[in-house]
Formats: sequence, structure tokens, C-alpha cells
Amino acid sequence: MENLDVTVLRALRDWRQSGRRALLATVVRTWGSSPRPVGSIMALGEDGSVVGSVSGGCIEDDLVNRYSKVSADGAMPSGAPVLVKYGITADEAHRFGLPCGGTLELLLEFDPDAASLQTLVAALEKGRLMQRGVKLADGAARLAEAAAPAELTIDDDELVNTFGPEYRMLLIGAGQLAEYLATMAKFSGFAVTLCDPRAEYRLTWGVPGVEISTEMPDDAVLAFKPDRRSCVVALTHDPKLDDLALLEALQTEAFYVGAIGSRRNAEARRERMIEHLDQTEESLARLRGPIGIFIGSKTPPEIAVSVMAEILAVKNAVALPPETAVAVAKALTDRLTTGLNA
Repeated sequence: MENLDVTVLRALRDWRQSGRRALLATVVRTWGSSPRPVGSIMALGEDGSVVGSVSGGCIEDDLVNRYSKVSADGAMPSGAPVLVKYGITADEAHRFGLPCGGTLELLLEFDPDAASLQTLVAALEKGRLMQRGVKLADGAARLAEAAAPAELTIDDDELVNTFGPEYRMLLIGAGQLAEYLATMAKFSGFAVTLCDPRAEYRLTWGVPGVEISTEMPDDAVLAFKPDRRSCVVALTHDPKLDDLALLEALQTEAFYVGAIGSRRNAEARRERMIEHLDQTEESLARLRGPIGIFIGSKTPPEIAVSVMAEILAVKNAVALPPETAVAVAKALTDRLTTGLNA
């Protein structure tokens, strides 16, 4: 599954290039709880086709009824963008399925320019970070390459939203755990590349849509060119494959670099890198291991869940409790439970 924004914008471009009328809805403000964050987008075609999401489904249904041919009363207007609010009253929040007290505001753009959309989609497909501005007075759009990701902004004159290339994951080492993790990453919007020079390990790989590299992992990292929207995860347990690749990844802007293994293995890896590869505690500060949130996982799918959860937490800048604190809390809970049941 590719980045959702690219999917939405590509569908909108295709509709407009074929002469079909369509609108682009963008979440521009929220108050209280909201099912979708600011910056989320949805495309609606004149025939009622929907790509993307701005809520849990009820607001999408209302937009379809208002602005498509599905409803006898539906009609898509022309002209300048409009701002609409949902969930202002308790009755509306209940009607539209918003959480209690939740309110969101959308900007609706009618018939966005097909040529501008084509330029934007082409840039995103090439891995460029793009900023799109929309004039509220007439809907005119401007595009510019962005230097860094940014939150959506809106004032009386213009909405500015930044669209980035999809997040990427490089997995080092094929196997059952890699298959589960690749599947979860793809459903989370990551483009996944698997690197394993060992032919026998690649024979049973069964996840479609994953790019396969047969290079040595450190060369694969260089070719992958990790950026701030990339993560590198080593899964082989083999120092000959993992160590140099991890060191290459630590020299990049990858937001997450980590390796599977026990606490003992992680400590041995650090000692090995410091002793034989001229590393220091400071140079290895970003190296994660053991990877994964502590959930008592034992099986490959459970371990993949814990690793994917940690990667998403780091991506979303969510603070994670130290693994030791979680483990101690669990041990105390187990002890208390045992005592109560004795």
C-alpha cells in the first residue's frame, strides 16, 4: 500500500485529466477529538467515487450526498473554495459519528487544475517533498519544492499543505519475521525494500510489492540513500551482514535504525562495534536494540507488531517508556496477581 496522499492526488489527477468534475477536501482545523488529523485529504468524484478519508465515514457520506450525482439533490458547484464545519453541535457530532465534543473544518476545492495536479504527482513519485498553496479567493494553486516537512497552515488568504514522498523501510534479512514486518509496513504506507544476499533465504519470500536487493547489506544501504522518512531494520542476527549496514545507516538521516536480538546480543553488538569498528557510545547513540515495544511477544507475528509499533511511535514523535520500566511494571503486576490468586 503506497502513501495515501499520493493515492488520493493521483486519483484526483486522473479524474480531472479525463474531464470529470471532482473536489478535494482537506482537514484544516480540528477542535476536541477528531478521527483524522489536520492535513488529511480526500478526493470526491462527480459519480460519488471517494479516495482517502476525512472522518470515520459519515462525513464522507454527507459530502457524497451534497456534491455528487448519487443524490438527487447533490450538485458540485464551481468557483472559489469553501470552508465547511462538521460537529458544531452535540446532535451533529452524533449524526456524523464524531467523538464527543469533536469538531472539524474542511476546505473544499472544486475542480482543481489537472496540469498542476500532474506536476505535483510527478514530483512526489520522484521522491520530492512538495509544498502546495491554494488561494482561498479563487482556488489558484502554486507548487514549490519544500526543504523540510511542515504542518498545514491556513490564514485569510491561503492554505499551504506539504506533501512528502512515502515513508520507506529497508529490511536486512529475509525470513518469516521480515515477511510479517514488511506486510505491516506496507499497510502503514511504507515502501519496503528487502536486502538479502543469501539466495536460499530469498527462495520462500512471499510478500508482493517489495523491492528485492541481492547486494551486500552495507552496499544496499548506500544505494537506498536513507533520508528523514526512512528506517533501516536488521533482522539476520549475523554480524557479517548486520554490523556494517547498521553503521552505514547511522551516517544518514534515517529516523530509525535498529537490529533484532536479545539485550545480551545488543550489548555484544555495541562492544563489537566499539572494539573492532572504531565506534564510540556517542556514535552508536541512535542505534536501537533490542528493538520493539515490550509486549511479551514470542512469535514472529507478535514480534513484528512490537517492532512496527515502535517504528510508528518514533515516526510520530511519541515518547516511549524505557523497556526496563515496562518489564519491571509487568513483573510487579505478575507478582501481585500471583499473590492475589494464591
